[in-house]
Amino acid sequence: MEVSVFLAKFWGWYLITFFSLFIFYPKRIKQLFDFAKDEKFTMIISIIAISFGLLSIVAHNLWVADWRLMITLFGWFSFIKGVVHFSFPNVALKWVERVDFKWFQFMMFLFFIIGIVLLNQAYGWVQV
Repeated sequence: MEVSVFLAKFWGWYLITFFSLFIFYPKRIKQLFDFAKDEKFTMIISIIAISFGLLSIVAHNLWVADWRLMITLFGWFSFIKGVVHFSFPNVALKWVERVDFKWFQFMMFLFFIIGIVLLNQAYGWVQV
């Protein structure tokens, strides 16, 4: 399986899964924000983000003008976010304090759409 297709499936299912979980269990959003105020939680999430980001970057660092760019950007975003939050946990805390529930819901919906696009590219459901 091509790396782009594999990562499109991974990121697509990842995004759709978390969107669905947050829709069906909205109290988890508040819990996530509460956990994000804890420096230990931020460190663990940062390590996971760095790992996901590095895996994506090493396997798929393609700067092309098509759907594969989304995968590259997700990898770099995850890596940079992880490094910044690990190095500067106060930045993570300020970000959490600025983001409100409605903005988070909007971002989750946007990520859901991106997940659908990635899965469509991976599985070829609708030919574009």
